[in-house]
Amino acid sequence: MAEAMRGLKRTHRCTEVSNQIIGETVTVMGWVQKRRNLGSLIFVDLRDRSGLLQVIFDEDNIGTEGFEKAGSLRSEYVVAVVGKVAARSGAVNENLVTGDIEVIATELRILSESETPPFPIEENSQTKEELRLKYRYLDLRRPDIQRNLILRSKVATRIRTFLAEEGFLEIETPILNKSTPEGARDYLVPSRVHPGNFYALPQSPQLLKQLLMCSGYDRYFQIAKCFRDEDLRADRQPEFTQVDMELSFVEVDDVIEVNERLLADVFKEAIGVEISLPIPRMTWQEAMDRFGSDKPDTRFGMELKDVSDVVKNCGFGVFTGALEVGGTVRGINVKGQGSMPRKKIDALVNFAKDFGAKGLAYLAINEDGTYKSSFMKFMTEEELSKLVEAMEGTPGDLLLFAADKNKVVYDVLGNLRLEIAKNLDIIDKNKFEFLWITEFPLLEWSEEQERFVAMHHPFTMPMDEDLEYLDTDPGKVRAKAYDIVLNGTELGGGSVRIFQNEIQEKMLHILGFSKEDAYAQFGFLLNAFKYGVPPHAGLAYGLDRLLMLMVKADSIREVIAFPKVKDASCLMSDAPNTVDKKQIDELQLSIKSFKEKESENS
Repeated sequence: MAEAMRGLKRTHRCTEVSNQIIGETVTVMGWVQKRRNLGSLIFVDLRDRSGLLQVIFDEDNIGTEGFEKAGSLRSEYVVAVVGKVAARSGAVNENLVTGDIEVIATELRILSESETPPFPIEENSQTKEELRLKYRYLDLRRPDIQRNLILRSKVATRIRTFLAEEGFLEIETPILNKSTPEGARDYLVPSRVHPGNFYALPQSPQLLKQLLMCSGYDRYFQIAKCFRDEDLRADRQPEFTQVDMELSFVEVDDVIEVNERLLADVFKEAIGVEISLPIPRMTWQEAMDRFGSDKPDTRFGMELKDVSDVVKNCGFGVFTGALEVGGTVRGINVKGQGSMPRKKIDALVNFAKDFGAKGLAYLAINEDGTYKSSFMKFMTEEELSKLVEAMEGTPGDLLLFAADKNKVVYDVLGNLRLEIAKNLDIIDKNKFEFLWITEFPLLEWSEEQERFVAMHHPFTMPMDEDLEYLDTDPGKVRAKAYDIVLNGTELGGGSVRIFQNEIQEKMLHILGFSKEDAYAQFGFLLNAFKYGVPPHAGLAYGLDRLLMLMVKADSIREVIAFPKVKDASCLMSDAPNTVDKKQIDELQLSIKSFKEKESENS
């Protein structure tokens, strides 16, 4: 039967008990990780969020009743133990912080009993994630998950401290906002007081933080909850947390400089990793040309090479055909893999097709310098030699080529180099490779919508030297935008904002907004610009992604307390779910049944 604490006070967490207090009496509380009954002695590993502590029960010290009670303990029972700290009588456990001491129990109280958990509470659990997420309150007891969430708290505290010392003000922005177009779908919240009207949950505090700059707050930050109702990929969440900031009277270099120091401070203080400053910078165009990605993983080579000029007059129609329609031919050199079996090469071809490739050309350089290729019969010996030279090929290398429109070639080879590096296990997982990507295109053409869309968002400032192209060649305009990338993952992005009304109106016009539509959607921002707005810029990090990379987890779910799964549902609470008809009626909404929807679509 569970007992009350009856005035008992915890004096230490488990790993706060050390050899510095041998001989002292302590009171510890936590969960039973494991119990071992040796007859005259009972050993219990006691666990709390700090770690494990060995407790020994013997009848001489705890009495017959207490010893019997200790014998009834099971995994996940919650207990309070009073006892004396002693040097460990058996072998020292080097793997435990408390491996050189133990507590000899003099009193035991069972505060709560437990049923047998549906899976073991242990590090690096092999239990299926679906089951663990259904019982997330148990999964959260695992030491590795607890370490992740403790680090998350530490990182958030460090960010707040650093930014406060840099003169930033933490200001909260509303969760219930107005829905705006562009970007992902909003989560909508119906209003009871204003029937037929809806709030939107924020995808970002973007417009509100710009208004704070208009209001003279100079430097703002917020650790903000954001929401996106998008088709989820495996490692995305419908709600996420971002470290959001905005600064007035600054340009690109100012934002980058303060954020480099922020990252260096957080990594050093939270996980003891030194970041070398300044962080390298690379333009968007260079990143695409060298790595086929605007978030390149620079921990390994295998960079893209443009061989268009080398093959423009060759006899291989796949290459020349791509060039004739304005495409390019590019390749990657997979060093030392010239003997890769044809079956594995075919698998890479199929992988490339998933990213839009019609195929993948290959050339293997044998150890004797001869070639084995899918296209060598279409090219002369001299053409092949020049191609190999351009690719810096040596005996034993495997050369892979894509020929198509630039976008397809980048996508194919950018993803292919990552897939090959993963398969060959050549990525150093202990490295933290930071990189700034700058000078993004301001706009990109949407084939689906047949119009330009903003690559970042509609409030991004064009580069000064490209302003002249806004009217004549919008696709040529570069943005004062910058992303921070870590190990091939985009950590965050930002930009200098448009602060002149005429440029903002022109930008919205290019994106397809009439002046009336622009003011209907963004009037509160555009009107604010009429009353004196400072030049300003900002940046936002994905806190979940940052933590995932810091702890080297494979998923952001490992650093979020209560994550949702791929379809945006919560396996633990069964959200989303139906609500009472009374609540629906109060909102003056009607819910169509699936049958009604099907009849409408038929």
